[in-house]
Amino acid sequence: MCGIVGYIGHREAYPIVIKGLKRLEYRGYDSAGVMLYDNSGIKLCKTKGKVSDLEAKAKDGFTTNGTIGIGHTRWATHGVPNDVNSHPHLSNSGELVIIHNGIIENYAPLKEELIKRGYTFKSDTDTEVLVNLIEEVQKKEGIKLGKAVQIALNQVVGAYAIAVFDKKNPDEIVAARLGSPLAIGVGEGEYFIASDASPFIEYTSNAIYLEDGEMANIRLHKPLKVRKIKDDSLVDPYIQELQMNLEQIEKGGYDHFMLKEIYEQPNVIKDTYRGRLHANEGIVQLAGVEDNLEKFLNAKRILIVACGTSWHAGLVAEYIFEEFTRIPVEVEYASEFRYRNPIINKDDVVIAISQSGETADTMAAIKLAKENGAFVFGVCNVVGSSISRESHAGAYTHAGPEIGVASTKAFTTQITVLTMIALRLGKAKGTLSNPDFHAYLQELELIPEKVAEALETNDRAKEIAAAFKDAPNCLYLGRGYNFPVALEGALKLKEISYIHAEGYPAAEMKHGPIALIDEHMPVIVIAPKQGHYDKIVSNIQEIKSRSGKIIAVVTKGDTQVRELADYVIEIPETSDALSPLITTIPLQLLSYHIAVMRGCNVDQPRNLAKSVTVE
Repeated sequence: MCGIVGYIGHREAYPIVIKGLKRLEYRGYDSAGVMLYDNSGIKLCKTKGKVSDLEAKAKDGFTTNGTIGIGHTRWATHGVPNDVNSHPHLSNSGELVIIHNGIIENYAPLKEELIKRGYTFKSDTDTEVLVNLIEEVQKKEGIKLGKAVQIALNQVVGAYAIAVFDKKNPDEIVAARLGSPLAIGVGEGEYFIASDASPFIEYTSNAIYLEDGEMANIRLHKPLKVRKIKDDSLVDPYIQELQMNLEQIEKGGYDHFMLKEIYEQPNVIKDTYRGRLHANEGIVQLAGVEDNLEKFLNAKRILIVACGTSWHAGLVAEYIFEEFTRIPVEVEYASEFRYRNPIINKDDVVIAISQSGETADTMAAIKLAKENGAFVFGVCNVVGSSISRESHAGAYTHAGPEIGVASTKAFTTQITVLTMIALRLGKAKGTLSNPDFHAYLQELELIPEKVAEALETNDRAKEIAAAFKDAPNCLYLGRGYNFPVALEGALKLKEISYIHAEGYPAAEMKHGPIALIDEHMPVIVIAPKQGHYDKIVSNIQEIKSRSGKIIAVVTKGDTQVRELADYVIEIPETSDALSPLITTIPLQLLSYHIAVMRGCNVDQPRNLAKSVTVE
């Protein structure tokens, strides 16, 4: 959540910053602002609303000259979304400017002390407290900006990514991070700062990702200096070559990023198992697993920690791991895990799942697991992300940039990685027979073309969406491997269409939710031929007898459910364990079309953020 962009160099900063903020809109935000500096001094423009609103405001008397600039998109934490609370924020003297992602937890006592020292505050934000704390340290100690930032940050508690500018030394921007991502693009005589690399990918392929507890002095015509915030010691920064390209982050002819990402799934699932799965040779291997195979094989328990869609992928993995490996699995909400004094043993394996690799709750769960001696394996999509660095080992999903806030391809590629891990362990433990192992490899290799076939249900999903776009509520039901898919389908609908939706195990319906069933209640039932088919047919009959509107996802050629359902979406057949990779596709399409028909902002749903970097 929130987005940071900065530039210092020889180009006009304004178009770079504005374009960068647009690239970061996927992160979710409610206001935006920009600071530029030229010979006339600091110029500030900020507003509640979108980056387009900021552009419109900037046309009204705001000169956009200057080769130094910082910009921000804010997701409100302290203070309502309005022009005053928007970033950037000025210090009381008007000489320091800051943009900030994250939360300063001890801002209240700091603010109280600063007020006693004569400081006044215009906003309700914790960020304005931080910039004035830096100014107070600078004045009191008589030191330059970089040292003042380092001393001030040692006095704050919380999470942050910041960029700070001092007009007394206008050839420098100071950046720092703790718990919130920050990348620095290194060009020829210029530097870029951003929450991720997407704002500067067309200008340079070289980037430095600050580690937690690091800060950088970014100066024109001088080498970049990276230091530890805690003790001011120098760090030798690692310059990484970026793999992202512009085509990956543009819509490519689709109306929305979400739709593009839904349709990318056949390719990205293939990219995820490419080089790892060789069905004909009977090989599946991931370096992070191979290098730590004994830790997995000796595990008494696997703990999966994740949030949102990643948690649903973890639930699918629970079924798969226990079936293939016979290792007990527990799936935990990362946001609850650290607060309930969990039992973590040294022979536990903790699998942390996150699309962005920056999810604050999941990061906190990882640190707790490591403190208790557990082995941590990360599954994420973003190379160089915090979780990939904090984990002992891991595997990337290779889904490519996911811009739409509502995850789609992240879900299927996470399941693909987790399935490969379970297959490798089942083979090594002997808990999965050789014939079954080879059959699953063959079937997993066929999944991309079956997903492509499932995408052909788009027109049918659109037709059903038109019938139910005005429904106030919706139930999703599934059994076994497809119970988590029901949860994920309900999450997608509520995220982007704002329709209240709930997912349940189908058999659980009669223990409460059946009271909701009437002729106005759409019920989406995931009923592939494999698995608990006869049982779910019985559940469908229970809905039918109460006049519920049934939308069924079925295997091609199904006749039994077709007779009962009001609407049917057909998908290709696959094994029960791999069916979530197929059954989720029509649910994604259905949610997408309902949201579009309701006039919702599909890629940037209200109140949501792509990368949740605060707890």
